[in-house]
Amino acid sequence: MKRREFERTTPEAVGLRSEDIEWLLDELESGFTEMHGLMIMRHGKVCAEGWWAPYGPGVRHGLQSLSKTYAATAVGIACTEGLLHLDDKVIDIFPDEAPEKPSENLKKMTVRDVLCMGCGMDTMSPADEHWIRSFLATPVLHEPGTTYMYNSMGSTLLGAMVRKVTGLGLQDYLTPRLFDKIGIDAANLRWMTMPDGMEVGGGGLFATTEDNLRLMKLYADGGMWNGERILSEDYAHKAVSLQNESATEAIGNPEASDNFLGYGFQIWLCQPKGVYRADGAMGQFSVVIPDLDMQISLNETATGAHWAQKTLDTLWAYLDRVKAVQHVEENPEQAARLATRMRHLAIAAPVFAPFSPLRSAINGKMFAVTKGRLRLWSEGMSRLSGAAGEQAIETAKFTFADDHAVLHFTQGGTQKQLIIGTDGTRRQNILPLQSSPTSRVELAGWWEQKNTFAVAARWVETCFEVTVHFTFDRTGVAITHENTVGGFDAMRPEETAARAEFLPQT
Repeated sequence: MKRREFERTTPEAVGLRSEDIEWLLDELESGFTEMHGLMIMRHGKVCAEGWWAPYGPGVRHGLQSLSKTYAATAVGIACTEGLLHLDDKVIDIFPDEAPEKPSENLKKMTVRDVLCMGCGMDTMSPADEHWIRSFLATPVLHEPGTTYMYNSMGSTLLGAMVRKVTGLGLQDYLTPRLFDKIGIDAANLRWMTMPDGMEVGGGGLFATTEDNLRLMKLYADGGMWNGERILSEDYAHKAVSLQNESATEAIGNPEASDNFLGYGFQIWLCQPKGVYRADGAMGQFSVVIPDLDMQISLNETATGAHWAQKTLDTLWAYLDRVKAVQHVEENPEQAARLATRMRHLAIAAPVFAPFSPLRSAINGKMFAVTKGRLRLWSEGMSRLSGAAGEQAIETAKFTFADDHAVLHFTQGGTQKQLIIGTDGTRRQNILPLQSSPTSRVELAGWWEQKNTFAVAARWVETCFEVTVHFTFDRTGVAITHENTVGGFDAMRPEETAARAEFLPQT
């Protein structure tokens, strides 16, 4: 890997004011979102960066739909190599998966149409075992290229196109052609996969804040990296230019005004003229501001910001502040203050309530789940890959110490245990999941009431935290789940409630 570290400097050295970046931090920390990471680059130099503990610069973060830009970049490289062409017909790439009698509209669908969300479909196909065949069997009700529909399965199909013409999946294809060249540590990446092993290009990548900054700097530089062309100039230009109108997004998502302004190749156009972004749900952004020679990359969980539109509005207000300043002088004291603040960022600490008169009575008391499901993870993302999800917890017990608790449990017949901080901190655990490449979970517990113990499970490689409430009575435990941070949909009652009964003591 040819990784050249970006030069680090002060904001003032690249014409930005540290006090304006502090204003940006104040706004982002004001309560409408939960920030995880932020990097600001100007003139090719990183002038501000920070992560809110327990998140960090080397911690992978779920990208959701920002993954789409990586998949599109693979297509762009394949086009640059002459292996694919924007006008190639999709059914010609997948003749074995095409319907026996394809519709006229399906026959017209090209690689370009899929890249710009112009497939002509009104519904998204399922992530089933034969997902490519299912995609091509979905009715193409409109002439491709004439309408817009956000289609994550189409984005995953982009990776399958590359695999079809190269024999390589996204990870193997991109490692020598992109990751190694622009300084992304391929070994640190993780992907969700489809039933056939194809990486979920529509939303399944886990990468760092700086990985995303590097990807979009490639586009900011017109497909060049350190003098080497990675993407053709034509593809790089088209990818960040208007390829399809996206105004229909306003119908189902009227608050997300930055989604109505047009779409390139798996890249959104933004309200400030010339600005574009890679974008994943709940605020995974890598933004390019060409007229300022500037990039901003961030990760967050914008639970209360309606898909992070307020975060984008805040960034645009920050850019207005930047543009309003005519002259910037060195300010070592202010720059040092900002740097110190950015080294000490952290999300809110968990609740400290370690005491209950019931604690000793339930210490070591085993219970078995008799109704519903007991889980410590979010299951909302598995729909993208068709994964079956995790096996539920079958039996469990808590043991309590002075500053922590241990959850002993069986899952799929295997005994496991997790350490839960009860001292106002989170304890890190490794719990590999079957339906996701995530494994790092930090747990905190506290007594909400004398008979209710809450456990917050924060999956720090994702946007999600699940809180499970255990309410003990004479015969067992009433269990409720809630998505306290993140989540795509409200959980149905049957998903939130479970019941467990105490087992006889041996």
